[in-house]
Amino acid sequence: MGMCRAPYGSAASGPMACTGPRQWLRQYNARASLDPSAPPSALRVSLARYLARLGYGTRKECERLVASRQVRSASGAILRDADPFAHDDVRLDGAPLDPPPGSVVLLHKPVGYVCSTRDRPPLVYDLAPPRWLQRTPVLATVGRLDADTSGLLLLTDDGPLNHQLTSPRWHLPKGYDVTLADPLRGEEAEQFASGTLRLQGDDAPLRPALLSAQAPRQLRLTIREGRYHQVRRMFAAVGHHVVTLHRATFGPLDLTGVALGHWRVLSPEEVSGLRQAVQEAKGSR
Repeated sequence: MGMCRAPYGSAASGPMACTGPRQWLRQYNARASLDPSAPPSALRVSLARYLARLGYGTRKECERLVASRQVRSASGAILRDADPFAHDDVRLDGAPLDPPPGSVVLLHKPVGYVCSTRDRPPLVYDLAPPRWLQRTPVLATVGRLDADTSGLLLLTDDGPLNHQLTSPRWHLPKGYDVTLADPLRGEEAEQFASGTLRLQGDDAPLRPALLSAQAPRQLRLTIREGRYHQVRRMFAAVGHHVVTLHRATFGPLDLTGVALGHWRVLSPEEVSGLRQAVQEAKGSR
């Protein structure tokens, strides 16, 4: 069994004396929910350890960054390892830190990129700083978009939120722009809305889905599930082949202002709205 080392500057019997990465994140988020301005140091986390959790290097490497005076406050003051600090006030070589623990990142995924940490490149993580894969815990994708699908992809290190956004118990709407090989025949919208359509190999029928035509072959499909290759399989079930597929919305979120291959961190208000949408979707089951 591995040993657990107490955080820098804390007593071995303190509340953070034995803390794995996910437990540490839960405690960080709990403290932040009570006081959003509370610095990580309020949890007795040393600056070097905090940087290591964000993927800037090993604990020893981050201690060297701090010792070499590369880590400063926004005002230029040198930060020592035991100094109190707030995430947004820390600069490493003059640059702000990566997203803090508990963040949700919205990425505009191009076609060809794989939602994996260990598959053959290109990976969606190639669109972000390489150190993101070294974060503890990692910023994991919320579900997956296959390599042939573009659009809105969320990443977060908030495990419970990730679970809520992907679990079949919650039914957050997701909108897809679809291009078909052939025009609609006319009965597809009714078939998708019926709640009786079954996919090949599945026992349970699909939940009702909303289909709206923007052109004979250009459609918007809104679903509340996340089955394997669901959209492509839905159209195959009614005799259509999907040529292009793009996720345009995820709950209350869309890609406004985010160019292809770029990303942004959701604001606290947006994350709150996303959580509220999950609860509303849960209540509408």
